[in-house]
Amino acid sequence: MVVIGGHLYLAEQLVLAPQLPAPWRNVTLATIALGGALLVAQPIAERLLPPASARWINWPASLWMGFAFLLLILSLVSDLAQVLVGASFADASESSPTAARMWAALIVVSGLVAGAGGVRTALREPTLERRELRLPRWPVGLDGFRIVQISDVHIGPILDRRFAAALVERSNALRPDLVAITGDLVDGHVGLVGDEVEPFARLRAAHGVYFVTGNHDYYSGADDWVQRVERLGIHPLRNDRVTIAQAGEAFDLAGVEDHHAHLVSGRQREDLPTALAGRDAQRPVILLAHDPLTFRTAASLGVDLQLSGHTHGGQIWPFRYLVRLSTPYIAGHYRVNESQLYVSRGTGFWGPAMRLFKPGEITEIVIRRA
Repeated sequence: MVVIGGHLYLAEQLVLAPQLPAPWRNVTLATIALGGALLVAQPIAERLLPPASARWINWPASLWMGFAFLLLILSLVSDLAQVLVGASFADASESSPTAARMWAALIVVSGLVAGAGGVRTALREPTLERRELRLPRWPVGLDGFRIVQISDVHIGPILDRRFAAALVERSNALRPDLVAITGDLVDGHVGLVGDEVEPFARLRAAHGVYFVTGNHDYYSGADDWVQRVERLGIHPLRNDRVTIAQAGEAFDLAGVEDHHAHLVSGRQREDLPTALAGRDAQRPVILLAHDPLTFRTAASLGVDLQLSGHTHGGQIWPFRYLVRLSTPYIAGHYRVNESQLYVSRGTGFWGPAMRLFKPGEITEIVIRRA
């Protein structure tokens, strides 16, 4: 209903109200209708077709999703401006189709310009985000420990093995002590997308590569994907932990299932108390959790640092303000008492092939003792 309602609103604002003449009226209405049909077809193609075939639907659907969102926002802003200006402005628009058409054209041109900028940013290499985080309980012998965080890669019909290979090359060049993949690695079932993740088998880090599930991994069949990443030499953490030791010093690395796993799986759910049970409380602990909302529990249990993704930093401005309704942790560094959280903007993208003012990132986190 949201898709239908949104497209009807666009048709009213950009075609019917401006009284576009033929043939522009029919062409524009057909374009809007086709865009809506593509959005319905996209998830079906993503789950039933091999990536090479699904791309023919997913690419135009992805671009239309982004442009349609921007056009909706701009149209709503236009309506709000008319309300603020008053009835005289609206009356003038109704009595002058030319003025209404010029206003609609301004909305479309602005949407195209903003959308083109968003596509350009999304298709660039992710930026390298370097962060130095200081933890009070961090061992002196591990001072300068480096973690490369990759999150929300969304390998599937749009971002494929070429994108994965480029990420591997950049991560390995940083020579990290540990690589953390914080969920949403894929979009699509193993049988369709399994070969696209093969380059991740070449990820290298002194203390290993670790993975936790995200909501899209669950939509794509989490158990099958966990087995797949294990065959790539990546260590999944599913409500458990490992101890990372170096030069006589150590910390615990814990990982939990996606925060909303229970909504998709009848067997799996996030269980942070189980992941932390029985550990030496004198050792610091770093938690990998896809959804930053896990931080509410993590901070209450004394987790030193949590690494998350999920939000994409909003991905397309001003969508971050809608994301803010579901979580206070959008992107960057947060602190609650002695617990800290870092939220990645994500390395790939999902939905629209756009990133407006929110570029993707590969994160290099250097941990030092406070």
